[in-house]
Amino acid sequence: MRDGPGKNVLKQQALKVLQQKKQYEAQRDQLMQQSFNMESAVFAMDNVKNTMSTMQAMQDANKAMKKQYKNVDIDKIYDIQDEMADLMDQANEVQELMGRSYNMPDDLDEADLEAELDALGDDLSFGEEMPSYLNDAEPAMPELLPEAPDGSFRQPTENTAAPAQAEPALRM
Repeated sequence: MRDGPGKNVLKQQALKVLQQKKQYEAQRDQLMQQSFNMESAVFAMDNVKNTMSTMQAMQDANKAMKKQYKNVDIDKIYDIQDEMADLMDQANEVQELMGRSYNMPDDLDEADLEAELDALGDDLSFGEEMPSYLNDAEPAMPELLPEAPDGSFRQPTENTAAPAQAEPALRM
């Protein structure tokens, strides 16, 4: 394009458009900043509301705990703990008394017992067979009780007659 009045008019219009563009961009940036500021204010308000709710919940819990602890007597808890310890000591003492052996002295030494057993073993001659009281096997128990039921149940029928005599419960 040649220099002249047309070119100058177009140049002036282009400058106005650029100036408007810059103005619109500045307004957009200003509106974005205002929007950000409003969002920040809303966020801060929400934080304050949440903080207030948390604080109120903590106060309510504090009041409830104080009310509950008014019913708690720490001295009573100590007394119960002491009483429980005394009862446990008594129970242990009873168990020791019940487990006391009357025939065995408390000062038996395993080594002395082993030495005495070895000495007795040398003096006694058992031959080929050991006495029954030294065997580890349990003695056979006589069968005094009837056999255990097998778990099946039979319904009596009309044709089944009752036995004339009941069997004794114990067989010898």
